[in-house]
Amino acid sequence: MSDRRRLVLRLLLLGLVAVLLWVPLYFEAFWLQTGLFAMSAAIGAIGLQLLVGVTGQLSLAHAFFLAVGAYGYCFLAGGDQSAALQAPSGLGLPTWLAMIGAVVFAGLLGALLSPIAGRLRGIYLGLASIGLVFIGQHILFNAKGVTGGFNGRDAEPFSLFGFSFSNSHPDNLVILGVPYGGLERLWYLGLLLVGVSWWYAHNITRARPGRALLTIRDSPIAAAVMGVNVPVYRAAAFTVSAMYAGLAGVLLALAFGRIVPDSFGFLLSIDFLVMIVVGGLGSIGGALAGALLVSALPQIFDHYSGSLPLLGDPGGGGLQPAEAARFLYGAAVVAVLIFAPDGLSGLGRRLAGRRRAASPLLRTDSSKESTA
Repeated sequence: MSDRRRLVLRLLLLGLVAVLLWVPLYFEAFWLQTGLFAMSAAIGAIGLQLLVGVTGQLSLAHAFFLAVGAYGYCFLAGGDQSAALQAPSGLGLPTWLAMIGAVVFAGLLGALLSPIAGRLRGIYLGLASIGLVFIGQHILFNAKGVTGGFNGRDAEPFSLFGFSFSNSHPDNLVILGVPYGGLERLWYLGLLLVGVSWWYAHNITRARPGRALLTIRDSPIAAAVMGVNVPVYRAAAFTVSAMYAGLAGVLLALAFGRIVPDSFGFLLSIDFLVMIVVGGLGSIGGALAGALLVSALPQIFDHYSGSLPLLGDPGGGGLQPAEAARFLYGAAVVAVLIFAPDGLSGLGRRLAGRRRAASPLLRTDSSKESTA
């Protein structure tokens, strides 16, 4: 990559960060809530990308680990309310410690299941992982003392060093005349978590472990000949992916404020697979783009269902917003598989390459270099 192109990409990235930091100043609550859902999906999609797109391991258990992170946070941060009638209990830990504990717990469960991931691959691992989702659903509905059963449980508002990311904070935070409530504060927390998640995954894929995982994806036999411990690397990828899902579950619980078992069904795992396929397998940036598309589309359709054709309000006639969104990104998956197998990230690279080839300045520079 040339220095000029690298500079342009950095400027575009800085511009995007500036826009994201500016969003809470003017956007309404619906867009902030939708953005928080997209951030949670982005973190989970990055984790699944490391497992599926980079390592080549098919997993359909991502919804299970999201549930572990979400309910783990609620249990660790929630107060002990066991004396109340049918109220779920908790340990009452500080919320920042509960977040770390939930992510670590999801990773530990991933590590316990990693021997299976280390020995199986492809459709066999996918079939084995499906069982985790149904086992998780059974536990969520029946362990009422921890999960709240069918009614779910509330998520404790996040706080850090006395600063609360909720509307109940006693101090009014006003910046440039804009009051910052719970959603605005969570927005910046979500941006921080997404940035750290992207940075860590980006460094993994560029370093030696990432090259080993890519070799395992392309040819496990060649990787073993080169000295890569294939079962260990596969197990490690499964564990890291589970931790990413756990963090996504924590952010999802904070964004919702209340979680229920139905939110972590098998369809959620399918949604995450769609995210990384549409975004482009193996691309961390593609996982972000796919997560934004798949997570935000149903919310937008639901919000504008009254003004969009063929869509009906929930419970009324017409196509439901969630169904319309699934039809749309289902068609997107088919289009990607046929016309752009490398997803949105590959499409973006090709468009950038064409613009670069069509630029007279760049052509002049390249001709000078070739002449020299």
